[in-house]
Amino acid sequence: MNALEPEEGDTGSEKERRGIQSIEAGGQLLLALGAQGRPMPLRELAKAADMAPGKAHPYLVSFGKLGLVTQEASTGHYWLGPTAMQLGLVTLRMLNPVREATPFAESLVRETGHSVALSVWGNQGPTVVFLFDAIYPLHTNIRTGTVMSLAGTATGRLFAAYLPAKLIEESLLEDERRLGPDIATPIDREQLQGMLNEVRKHGVSRSVNNPTPGVCSFAAPVFDYSGNIVLGITLMGRSRSFDTNWTGVQAKAAKECGVEVSRRLGHQSLRPA
Repeated sequence: MNALEPEEGDTGSEKERRGIQSIEAGGQLLLALGAQGRPMPLRELAKAADMAPGKAHPYLVSFGKLGLVTQEASTGHYWLGPTAMQLGLVTLRMLNPVREATPFAESLVRETGHSVALSVWGNQGPTVVFLFDAIYPLHTNIRTGTVMSLAGTATGRLFAAYLPAKLIEESLLEDERRLGPDIATPIDREQLQGMLNEVRKHGVSRSVNNPTPGVCSFAAPVFDYSGNIVLGITLMGRSRSFDTNWTGVQAKAAKECGVEVSRRLGHQSLRPA
C-alpha cells in the first residue's frame, strides 16, 4: 500500500487530521526559536517548546543536518539556520500585501456590515486599489483608483503618520490640488501634526463626518516584515451606526484586521488591546 493512501476504514476527515506526531513535536522547537527571536540554550529552548532537554536534543541534531537550526560555537546556543532563513526569504518575496489582505477585508465587511477599502502608496499618494461594499447603501466619492487627500482623509493621514516625512513633503504641498469638492476647509500644518500624533498614539486614523458628511471611518496600517507601512485598511460606515470612539468596536475591528494582515507579512507586533 502506498504510504500516502488512506488505510482501509479511514474517513476523509480522519485522513486530513492524521499527521506525523514526531514532526509536529519537533516543529515546536522551530516555532519557539522564531517566537523568541534570539539564540537560545538547549534547556531554555526545550522549556519554551514544552519538551524535556533530552528529547529536544535529537530533534536539534536532525534540524542541524538540514540547516534548519545552527549552534553557536562560542555559547552552544541554538538559532535558526541558513535553510530556515532561505525558506523565510522565499516566502517574503512571494507575499503580496493586497492579496494577503483581501480575505481579511472580506471578513471585516461580514463582521461589521460596513464598507472596507484597501489602499497603497502610489505615484500621486494614497490610492484605493480595492473597495468592498457595505451591506447597506453607503454614498461616498471613493472608487477603485481614487487618490486620497493626505491631510483631509483618514486613509491619507494614516500614510502621513507612518511614512518618512521627506517622502510625503511634496505630496502635502500639492494636497489642496486633489482635495476635491467634499473638503471645504483645508487642514493647516499645526492641526495636521496634532492629528498625526493622534494616529501614532492610537494605532489607527479617524475621520468623523469629514470629508463626506454622514460618513465616518477608521484606517488601520499594515506593516511588512521590515516595519514599513505597505497598506491601509479603511473601515467606513454611516455615522448613525458607526462607533467613532478610539477604543470602540469599529476602531478595534479595523486595528485587529491590520495586525493580522501584518503578521501574515512577517511583522512582529502585539495584539491590540
